Amino acid sequence: MLSTKVTDCNAHGQDSSYFLGWEEYEKNPYDSIDNPNGIVQMGLAENQLSFDTLQSWLDNNPDATAFKKNGQSVFKELALFQDYHGLPSFKNALANFMSEIRGNNVTFDPSNLVLTAGATSANETLMFCVANPGDTFLVPTPYYPGFDRDLKWRTGAEIIPIHCSSSNSFRITKSALEDAYQQAQKQDYKVKGILVTNPSNPLGTSLSVDELQLLVNFISTKNIHLISDEVYSATVFSSPNFVSVSEVLKNKNLVNSEVSKRVHVICSLSKDLGLPGFRIGAIYSENKDVISAATKMSSFGLISSQTQYLLSEMLSDRKFTKTYLSENRRRLKHRQETLVKGLQKARIRCLKGNAGLFCWVDMRHLLSSKTFLGEMELWKKIVYDVRLNISPGSSCHCSEPGWFRVCFANMSEKTLMFAMQRVKSFVDAMSKKRNQPRHEQIRISHARRTKSLPKWVFSISCNPLEVGEIR
Repeated sequence: MLSTKVTDCNAHGQDSSYFLGWEEYEKNPYDSIDNPNGIVQMGLAENQLSFDTLQSWLDNNPDATAFKKNGQSVFKELALFQDYHGLPSFKNALANFMSEIRGNNVTFDPSNLVLTAGATSANETLMFCVANPGDTFLVPTPYYPGFDRDLKWRTGAEIIPIHCSSSNSFRITKSALEDAYQQAQKQDYKVKGILVTNPSNPLGTSLSVDELQLLVNFISTKNIHLISDEVYSATVFSSPNFVSVSEVLKNKNLVNSEVSKRVHVICSLSKDLGLPGFRIGAIYSENKDVISAATKMSSFGLISSQTQYLLSEMLSDRKFTKTYLSENRRRLKHRQETLVKGLQKARIRCLKGNAGLFCWVDMRHLLSSKTFLGEMELWKKIVYDVRLNISPGSSCHCSEPGWFRVCFANMSEKTLMFAMQRVKSFVDAMSKKRNQPRHEQIRISHARRTKSLPKWVFSISCNPLEVGEIR
């Protein structure tokens, strides 16, 4: 008597190892005082590095938090009904902030913005707008595990992976695009578009201009859509600089063209400003039909007027936003370097990254077998023995076993260093075990299996060469 969304809730993707790691962490969360042997959460892409700058602004702008304007209360005005198009002051401030993040190389028309309760809602809303149940989107791998939920669960859309390889640092290629497109057609899927994250979650890299031009040319040729999820746009902390697909459209003189009407941008303040709890997301599109439909659909996931008012005041303070963006990038760069150096001490490499709140970590040399079974075996050891929650590459649909996403911005530097000590101890122990002489490994293995047997049986079983020689 219930909806299939209730009876078939496994399609939500909650049984992924990405979410299972979270469940184990929640059972036994690390605390330096109360639970020092607990699991350190390194599977959460959250930015806690710049809260002090946000708090400082709040302390210096008490009228904003008291819902006052020029000393007069606007609480009643905010508390009563507001059009779900959003407060004009907030949409203007958000459009300007988006432009500032992109070096003011492009401008954004606030009338082309649709506000949503976070990027999750924005992505799903776009799926409803451009895809019918059974249609498919091509998504480069590795990709954010939540897309299996956000894009598919309620919309009925499908995902076909664009398989990218470590041989070229997981860059998107024309052949990979064509292979994915042909694969979708072989399965009788109608391809409605491509979705990319730029900067990439989980790679921690931004898309190159060549990749963006390739994508725009591809959707132009195939007459399909492109969704560019740019929720990490303000986290680019080193070269190369972030380039938005909006800049590529401008440089190719495609603004307000038919191609540009099939390009849609997702933005959010969850990562860019470190405010996931505020649930601020948005769709930007030059397609008036998409804007109209998405605005109607946004009535099911509105942002409170009080939140919009507070953030419109904050984002309108250009001195603050300039300082915040610069300082946040500096802190992210330092923290990412701290993680990379910590892993290097444990003889673990990372993909060279320039953005995000995480590193794409290469642990292929630690696998017992170069398979996804070997990857899961290693992941379980890291979660249960090392007591770190990280995300295995298989949960991100990576085609190569042995890669992991490790987050670094949701904890103190002291906790990060402690986690790195755990990693180094684990790798050192593995190395010591692998470097043991073969006869010593056999002796220990037999000792475990035969400790209850008589000594003479144990002696023979530990010296197989002697037994062979006697014969």
